[in-house]
Amino acid sequence: MASIYSSLVAALSHRDIVSDAEKSLIETFVGRTKSFSVNDEIVAEGSTPTEACLVLSGFAGRIHYFLDGRRQFSALHHSGDFVDLHSLVLKVMDHSVVALSPCTVVFITHDSIRSATEKSPHLGRLLWMLTVVDAAIHRAWLVSLARRPAAAHVAHFMSEAFTRLSVVGLTDNNSFAFPIRQGDLADLTGISAVHLNRSVQTLRKSGLIKWKDGILTIPDPEALFAFAEFNPTYLSLTKRPR
Repeated sequence: MASIYSSLVAALSHRDIVSDAEKSLIETFVGRTKSFSVNDEIVAEGSTPTEACLVLSGFAGRIHYFLDGRRQFSALHHSGDFVDLHSLVLKVMDHSVVALSPCTVVFITHDSIRSATEKSPHLGRLLWMLTVVDAAIHRAWLVSLARRPAAAHVAHFMSEAFTRLSVVGLTDNNSFAFPIRQGDLADLTGISAVHLNRSVQTLRKSGLIKWKDGILTIPDPEALFAFAEFNPTYLSLTKRPR
């Protein structure tokens, strides 16, 4: 039977060699699984977690709220992603995490992560790397938000999602499940709902994407990447010693 940590191991193994001993240490993580519906809060702003939340299935987003009800997502997470690994050292959550689709997560105790990483400093570096990649993704999103035209911004977001999901085996040829509502996608990209809709239509009419019934297809990934000026270097997908 497949481990609940298989996507995490896949994400790590794409970037470095994960030894059998390290895989066994990951299996020692003490966790409790829980399922959430769309819009459910997974982690609360202002909380002081004693567990790190790992997504097992579905999509979740880091979200920030304004007093007038507006909101902005600052990250998209899927199977194999920790949504709050930084809470191990930062302690207090400065944002919330909500479900963007039905999703299942596992809450892993900080103590069990510390125990495993003390036994394997290399595993500790690999988990540290995941937080560094999160920061790199934030920088890429900031560049898109500040400088890319709306259609290119959406194309870049979709290029990144396709690439990240490919790493953990969640794409089927050039298609993947993407049950994200357009309103949520607008809040993920920081684009108004009107401009988001126009951008999606532009990408559809150009033949760069097909998005129907929660399935996103990219007929020619290289063409979409070129349109978006997407360079995956920031995802650190080269396998090398860490």
